[in-house]
Amino acid sequence: MAPQNMVSIGDHLRAWRERNRLSQLHCALEADISQRHLSFLETGRSRPSRDMIIHLADRLSIPLRDRNAALLAAGFAPAYSERGLDDPEMKAARAALETILAGHEPYPALAIDRHWQMLHANAAIGPLLSGVGNADLLRPPVNVLRLSLHPQGLAPGIENLGEWRAHLLHRLGRQIAATQDEVLIELRRELLGYGAVPGPDEGAASVGVFVPLRLKTPDGVLSFISTTTVFGTPRDVLLSELAIEAFFPADPQTAQHLTGALRAG
Repeated sequence: MAPQNMVSIGDHLRAWRERNRLSQLHCALEADISQRHLSFLETGRSRPSRDMIIHLADRLSIPLRDRNAALLAAGFAPAYSERGLDDPEMKAARAALETILAGHEPYPALAIDRHWQMLHANAAIGPLLSGVGNADLLRPPVNVLRLSLHPQGLAPGIENLGEWRAHLLHRLGRQIAATQDEVLIELRRELLGYGAVPGPDEGAASVGVFVPLRLKTPDGVLSFISTTTVFGTPRDVLLSELAIEAFFPADPQTAQHLTGALRAG
């Protein structure tokens, strides 16, 4: 018998639908099943097969971690592995990750997990962290959101802190809406507790075609734009949640500085 506090498979299906902001009718149409059948699945009057759970998850783009939880709730074994990056089965993925990070130098890049903890970084990250005032923020596991926004982290050196903070909190909020992850909810609460900062608030519109990160250094202000890269066809939970945050120079001065720093190193 399942534990009394375990979420039922019907609750999982309903939560998936609601996160996608779909009515039962629209969800049923999306999944090519009848609304009556979906209703029975959500209320527990019918028990979904393993294939049906995976089918619904595919149609609704449900994260692999949530798929495994739903399968367990329905009495099935998880369908997706969750290995560490040091696992032999992850050798090809680890090599690809290391190649991308090293190949991005002299520009900074790092890999993060679902809770924004830094898993790997290239050599260009180090010099940007010299202004961090609290060494504890740099002790593994390093949370990059905490490191960025903490008053003793990078925050004092970010010239457009209000704008950058709003951007990060918006991304975090979207992630929470999709996952309802308790760790992320608590992290957002912590970040908001750091207090108000000058600059645009969370609802302010950005000017320009992207939100830059403008970091003050002894050599002047370095300006970056960022991209996020994910694995295209993951079948492992960790890989599905891993993201590579790569920073590119937003102006010629930043590009010249980073190239010169690499040569000097």
